[in-house]
Amino acid sequence: MINSGDTAFMILCTALVCLMTPGLAFFYGGLTRKNNVLSLMMKSFISMGIVTVMWIFGGFGLVFGRDVWGIIGNPADYFALQHVTFTPNSLHGTTIPFLMFFAFQLMFCVITVPLMTGAFSERMTMRAYIVFLIVWNLFVYFPVAHWIWGGGFLQKLGFVDFAGGTVIHTAAGFGALIVVLMLGKRKWKVTKANNRPSNLMAAAIGTGLLWFGWFGFNTGGAFAADKLAATAFTNTFIGLSVAMVMWMLLLYWRHQKVTFVDILTGSVAGLATVTPCAGYISPASSVIVGIVAACVCQAAVVYRKHKGWDDALDVWGVHGMGGFTGTILVGLLASKAVNGIQAGVHQTLIQVGGVLLVAVYVVAITWLIIKILRGIMQVELTKEGQKHEDEDMFGQTAYDE
Repeated sequence: MINSGDTAFMILCTALVCLMTPGLAFFYGGLTRKNNVLSLMMKSFISMGIVTVMWIFGGFGLVFGRDVWGIIGNPADYFALQHVTFTPNSLHGTTIPFLMFFAFQLMFCVITVPLMTGAFSERMTMRAYIVFLIVWNLFVYFPVAHWIWGGGFLQKLGFVDFAGGTVIHTAAGFGALIVVLMLGKRKWKVTKANNRPSNLMAAAIGTGLLWFGWFGFNTGGAFAADKLAATAFTNTFIGLSVAMVMWMLLLYWRHQKVTFVDILTGSVAGLATVTPCAGYISPASSVIVGIVAACVCQAAVVYRKHKGWDDALDVWGVHGMGGFTGTILVGLLASKAVNGIQAGVHQTLIQVGGVLLVAVYVVAITWLIIKILRGIMQVELTKEGQKHEDEDMFGQTAYDE
């Protein structure tokens, strides 16, 4: 039976998650060089249109259709919105219209590949990116989401991910890393002087939009306006705040200096890490999540720099390792009183095994996709194209010289 309060709540959460995609565009656009702002932002915005069409014509069925051998859903189910009704579904959102569940889950799929784009900023042509967006969703996002949320084998084993720490952040982060390693460094010498953020105010606005949208991202996983939603909401804000403070303390201890970008980065690391466990832990435990998030993600960023990987906006270190770590923390910190999952050795082993499997699968399939794309089209931008991507692509730039 439809509950009007729950439906209104999910409409709001869906709108908030939708807002995260343009928020991500502002965040990444503000952090990249001024000659590449529009192309990077377009990679986020264009996902809304392409992924929505994919979701309508088979994508939703591949994730939430009838299970096929625990691997994938039936694409014929819900094809072209067939059986996506105004009545509740017995498995997904039992007090809201199934159409609302369809829309909410769509927003998660929309933002996943755009999360990757900050890593390989200035290296992939728009044509190659559009093909990558389509193929990666088909062979990575749809299967992984089905394994964990759609009745697949990981869900049957007891693996849990409340709001996408594995499905979205681990997948996007580790996928981005393999793209960075395959495409290599930018063809021009990157220094602090020539690689300055284009607009820190835009990055701050984007971060604020991400903070705002993330409450819908995590809280909507309850699919009802209830105490679980309130718990996830509170955990989200605590995880964000504690990670930000801990990130600053660690940097000040190491360098006696903290930049504005560090504040933004620390908060996003906390959000990515608390995402998988927001609906399984107590608010007190979210303090631990925030501390661990800052320590692990900052260590990953330091390691990335040591290895010389040109992950331009630290997608792997922040999103990939954040989601990976938060997924494991479910097994260590979950409280049965919150959402029926109890921390322990058994749950931890399931969480570790599941997130490792997803990471390895994502790396392997992403490598194969890039390998095939390189054989059929130009994937990498030229040296000049990297320097003046917006001008070459659009004949315009975000800022007047």
